[in-house]
Amino acid sequence: MEIGGKIQSWAPNLPKMGSGSNTFTVDDALISQGFGYFQVLVLAYAGMGWISEATEMMLLSFVGPSVQVQWNLSSHEESLITSVVFVGMLIGAYSWGVVSDNYGRRVGFLFTAIVTSGAGLLSAFAPNYISLLLLRFVVGIGLGGGPVLASWFLEFVPAPNRGTWMVIFQGFWTIGTILEASLAWAVMPKLGWRWLLVFSSIPSFLLLLFYRIVPESPRYLCMKGRTSEAMHILEKMARTNRATLPPGVLVSDIRTELDENPHPSESTNLINVQDKKTKVVDEVEPKTGGISAFSKLLSPELIRSTLLLWITFFGNAFSYYGIVLLTSELSGGSSNCASESIISHSVGSSLYKNVFISSFAEVPGLLLSATIVDRLGRKLSMSAMLFISCAFLLPLVVEQNEAITTILLFGARVCISGSFNIVYVYAPEIYPTSLRTTGVGTASSVGRIGGMLCPLVAVALVHGCHQTIALLLFELVLFLSGMAVIFFPLETSGKGLADSVRSMK
Repeated sequence: MEIGGKIQSWAPNLPKMGSGSNTFTVDDALISQGFGYFQVLVLAYAGMGWISEATEMMLLSFVGPSVQVQWNLSSHEESLITSVVFVGMLIGAYSWGVVSDNYGRRVGFLFTAIVTSGAGLLSAFAPNYISLLLLRFVVGIGLGGGPVLASWFLEFVPAPNRGTWMVIFQGFWTIGTILEASLAWAVMPKLGWRWLLVFSSIPSFLLLLFYRIVPESPRYLCMKGRTSEAMHILEKMARTNRATLPPGVLVSDIRTELDENPHPSESTNLINVQDKKTKVVDEVEPKTGGISAFSKLLSPELIRSTLLLWITFFGNAFSYYGIVLLTSELSGGSSNCASESIISHSVGSSLYKNVFISSFAEVPGLLLSATIVDRLGRKLSMSAMLFISCAFLLPLVVEQNEAITTILLFGARVCISGSFNIVYVYAPEIYPTSLRTTGVGTASSVGRIGGMLCPLVAVALVHGCHQTIALLLFELVLFLSGMAVIFFPLETSGKGLADSVRSMK
């Protein structure tokens, strides 16, 4: 595949052009020009948002121990600094999803960037523990908007190679974790945790800096009946990629066809519509409020996918953070029960080094998932990763030496990070445009619950001298998650995206 060129492959199950009426959809337009320079720019912007979320999450490994020492906090008080971020993300993931589905992807990630950057910077000036907790909670609400950027980028990517490019997008998370570990290693010993918070808020401010030139998703615009604006963006995309759009009328999957809007909005008046060769058909999808959107996720058409996706997100998050905690506890080859929480770390240089090195375990997971996600499909790739991660952890039920323990934990983290990458590819694909960010945001919120519960369970079991029970619990969660993936009703590899629930029938 060449950047700027055209993708030659054709997914047979995509909507066909022509068919008597000479129409084309956004999927057809994307395939006709391939993944070009325009998509590279979209990827760079969305990737910056993913880096922002990764840095704000990773800094918790460094800020908590430093604040505990400076303010004489208990281990419970220190753990709350992390917990409130997860609580905020739980609220934000669903809330920003509803906002994005009703008012636009750009509106969704604009406010998430404002909230994250503002609260993140103000955290550096927190005068006391309570104010720090409140500000980190607000940061968590902003970070909950991460799925909005993922859905926005997804809607610009052609179907044949969508899985690979979405995994590449997930790679920006790995870049963010490595960047934050490097930043902490350089900043913390000399300048302290407040300056780390300042520098870590920069990626969110960069999102605001380039916001004005960021386009809205043409698929979202079609779904909302703003097809003229969608056509304008597709034409700009074609010019940037040095490609051509299919001839005919632009339509979406929503079958309510109307004439061209005789009373265009102010934004429509700004669009050059002098080219009469290419027509548009405006199609309208009604707004869905919070309760209405949630009920649609549990409608007969979507309930099976939704519930299985919640199980998968919960299992991935619970297992991912569990493996990270097990790495902290077991990689030294010691089986003794520690008296302090395993989520409390020393603030020496070894912390920065260990986090920096362990972050690289996700690189092979990224490469592996990018290689297989389109070749094997989403379901087979994800279930294989979960079951293999389960196999890596199984020998640790019996005490192993340090070298074997390190290898097994490294392998388990490779696979669980790869599975996490793929579930973020699959989740937005199984929902229609009208519910995409709400669906992914809700599933992400369920995942946050898993992230919150995992340290509590792991601490209680491991420090109660029940490491074997803890490992068996992770084994069970991984196995059930893999089984949930097998029962998903849809394989989305190579398929076009639906715009509404009706079009999924």
